[in-house]
Amino acid sequence: MFGRVTPIVRNLLIANIGLYFISSFLNLNINEFLSLRNLHSEHFLPFQFFTYMFLHGSTWHLLSNMFGLFIFGPLLEQFWGPKRFLIFYLVTGMGAGILYSGINYLETNSFERAVEKYYEQPSPAEFKYILDKKANIDVERNPQLNNFIYDYSDHPDEPAYINQSKQTLQEVLYLKSNSQMVGASGAIFGILLAFGMLFPNTTLMLLFPPIPIKAKYFVAIYGFIELFAGIQRASGDNVAHFAHLSGMLVAFILLKIWQNDRKKFF
Repeated sequence: MFGRVTPIVRNLLIANIGLYFISSFLNLNINEFLSLRNLHSEHFLPFQFFTYMFLHGSTWHLLSNMFGLFIFGPLLEQFWGPKRFLIFYLVTGMGAGILYSGINYLETNSFERAVEKYYEQPSPAEFKYILDKKANIDVERNPQLNNFIYDYSDHPDEPAYINQSKQTLQEVLYLKSNSQMVGASGAIFGILLAFGMLFPNTTLMLLFPPIPIKAKYFVAIYGFIELFAGIQRASGDNVAHFAHLSGMLVAFILLKIWQNDRKKFF
């Protein structure tokens, strides 16, 4: 089974898995420096658009991405050749990071404006709305925050509660402005889209449920799920759904460029 792994896929697997376990065993917090920071953050550096792709936040996060690379990557590398496959992987990964950073930048600006508006007209209902809808915090699952909102609702004009709510929003704004993103998901979703476009009628066997499905339908369903999850984002959902979609978008554009430039090969 492992004999089918192609050279670039193998090296990418080694790089991602190696970095994760080296940092874990040596207790090195490399994510602090190499993860992709919010553009508002003073810790943002341009090279993070590249380095974030090789970092992961958990073992499950790592395994799910590397499984996708292992399953879909080799056939694409065989089809394109190592150089073009590596270019595709890096461009889709970095492109996803750039596009998502733009989205994240706008969302942070929107949150900042909501906080400024709240300062002018503070109320318990507006405080809860901003946390729930703008900051994507599941208030119901945060006992301390939930209890504060109940107390604040009973004393809506009490200066102490108003000041505490303002301080809380400032703390959340600081966290959002310094948010971090890691993972190869943008590149993996790019690979997934390429597989679906280049081998649309290839039959895949799903694990859950164990049913066969053509690649083109699998990719379409997966993309729709990500779009829905991104638009109707549930409170407490920290998955960067639009980063996944950004990887698919960049992949689509790159594939169209290559299709229109058949005289150039790598």
